[in-house]
Amino acid sequence: MTSDQPVQPSDPDQRDAVDAASNGHRGRRPRVAIVFGGRSSEHAVSCATAAGVMRAIDRDKYDIVPIGVSRDGQWVLVADDPARFELTAGRTPEVLPDRAHVVLPLSTRETGLTILEAGQPPKELGDVDVVLPLLHGPFGEDGTLQGFLELSDIRYVGSGVFASAAGMDKHYMKVVFAGHGLPVGPYTVITDRAWRSDPAAALDSCSALGLPLFVKPARAGSSMGISKVDDPALLETAIEQAREHDPKVIVEAAIRGREIECAVLEGHGTDAPRTSQVGEVAVHDNHAFYDYEAKYLAEADVDLTCPAEVPSHISDEVRRLSAAAFEALGCEGLARVDCFYTDDGRVLINEINTMPGFTPHSMYPRMWAASGLTYTELIDELVSLALERRTGLR
Repeated sequence: MTSDQPVQPSDPDQRDAVDAASNGHRGRRPRVAIVFGGRSSEHAVSCATAAGVMRAIDRDKYDIVPIGVSRDGQWVLVADDPARFELTAGRTPEVLPDRAHVVLPLSTRETGLTILEAGQPPKELGDVDVVLPLLHGPFGEDGTLQGFLELSDIRYVGSGVFASAAGMDKHYMKVVFAGHGLPVGPYTVITDRAWRSDPAAALDSCSALGLPLFVKPARAGSSMGISKVDDPALLETAIEQAREHDPKVIVEAAIRGREIECAVLEGHGTDAPRTSQVGEVAVHDNHAFYDYEAKYLAEADVDLTCPAEVPSHISDEVRRLSAAAFEALGCEGLARVDCFYTDDGRVLINEINTMPGFTPHSMYPRMWAASGLTYTELIDELVSLALERRTGLR
């Protein structure tokens, strides 16, 4: 359906966004829908990521359509204003719902966005060539959004349904890695049913790992809900804290060593995945680990080094394992792989992030910058890879 009658969202910035988006499709530059916000506890982090990308994307090469997802799941067209979505110590950005909302194509015969508002005729916003999903955590990074886009043959940046889902679930991520012969550390999993039916047995499975322990929501990121446990008396509290973010909890034995990271970028065509220089995160003593505050609000408390000061054979091994992890999950587009370089000289895979932190200060773009690819060039490379990718089964 089409209509020449304008939709009037209640937010003036959104009214301007509707006009800009509906006029933008007249050119033939690729149109990129930047989708961010979402229902997870990482909503604000996603907004900050989008702010960085909106500032850096090559406006001479791409038209953009910023689409925010509110905390209750409503898709709304938002103003192309990066400052509005920056995360600071004094400000937490948020996508607010509106009467008018965005609808993506619902069949493979359509490629356009539509604005719907009760009592108003639909308004077409024009075609979209690729979606750049900058959602972190459940209901966005975990294969749910990817599956929705796959239903309509919409090209998008990043991994597909399985790799996104497995990469989000720290339990099954480790199962896949171990099945491919990749080294992972000791862990146990506490499901919702196991915790409610026999918490004593669940606690016993943790005690077998020794101390200290890291207790994590199985399907969350940005260090949300993570606790370091040095005292067995605090373990139950840590599990309950993690369960506030996810009823499924993973408990990992602490690894003595250094955390070394590597950024992976899909190769073009049949080329192998590319790996960056490796980097290292060192957190000051006022943080027990690389927590949410250290990642996003207290940059002065974190030292990010790239290339990491490790022996060359360790750097090579981290890069090899990172590429292997990327391929083991069947990843596409991008991923950041976090490894441990242990005190006894081994390299273990900690986890993979299929939509890693992507602000200008995040490790993923910083590692590529140290490897010769600027933030703007990295965004261009990711969009180009998505445009090249065929739709359907791959």
